[in-house]
Amino acid sequence: VQGYGDICQAITDLAAELDAPITPDEFRTLNRCLDEVIAEAVTEFSRQRDRSVASEHTERLGIFAHELRNLLNNAQLGYETLKTGTVGIASNTGLMLGRSLLGLRELIDVSLAEVRLDAGTNRRDMVDLAEFMEEIELVAIIQARALFREVTVTPVAQGVSLQVDRQLLAAAIGNLIQNAFKFSRPSGRISIRTDTTSDPSRVRIDIEVECGGLPPAFVDVPFRPYLQRAADRSGLGLGLLIARQGVEANGGILSVRDLPGVGCVFTVDLPIVVSTARDALA
Repeated sequence: VQGYGDICQAITDLAAELDAPITPDEFRTLNRCLDEVIAEAVTEFSRQRDRSVASEHTERLGIFAHELRNLLNNAQLGYETLKTGTVGIASNTGLMLGRSLLGLRELIDVSLAEVRLDAGTNRRDMVDLAEFMEEIELVAIIQARALFREVTVTPVAQGVSLQVDRQLLAAAIGNLIQNAFKFSRPSGRISIRTDTTSDPSRVRIDIEVECGGLPPAFVDVPFRPYLQRAADRSGLGLGLLIARQGVEANGGILSVRDLPGVGCVFTVDLPIVVSTARDALA
């Protein structure tokens, strides 16, 4: 569109330089021709954009269906084996069933978070930080046991509240923890730390994973859609993107810091709205 505008300006400038006046009829004809090609350009742009969006949606739906089918198949096989009574729930079959159910929940959580973000349904309520992190810790411990990983969670200060969309924030931090399990070494440790003392007006939630460090290029592009760097290629490749969008929807910042040769730290930085304990002391 800008190019066609430049053409119109160039024609009128050239006519002035050559002292070749353009009649009103000629100028109307020129504008009509330019309007037509501009309309065609805009129409073609819209068509290609719609086709690209439709293609991306179809691809994403296909990935989702593929992952869903694999997890359901594994869960069904585990269930059928457990029904025979030849193995117990603590067997490898039982563990496979547990991992499949966790995978299904994670897949659904990511999809629901994406739908809510796209729809802009962000409802913020007062959330007690300690209670919220207890729920995060419980889920992380269950995941760690199912995946034979070690996770540690530091105690959280009491009396600190946030005004956030609880579901979106839980999905964001849950996705970060899931990615930590994917990136971690077999004997690596995942640490979840909450800091409310460095800055009284903010809370920092660090998820540190011993993964050996990040490739240099990955530090700059960790939140791109469909980017999967871990050996575990399951999921939609949207976890980190959904995490960033969920954190930002709650007025926070998500960043990643490389620990060369050791691992990396994902940090969720959120504003503290109310500190009831401090208010009570005051």
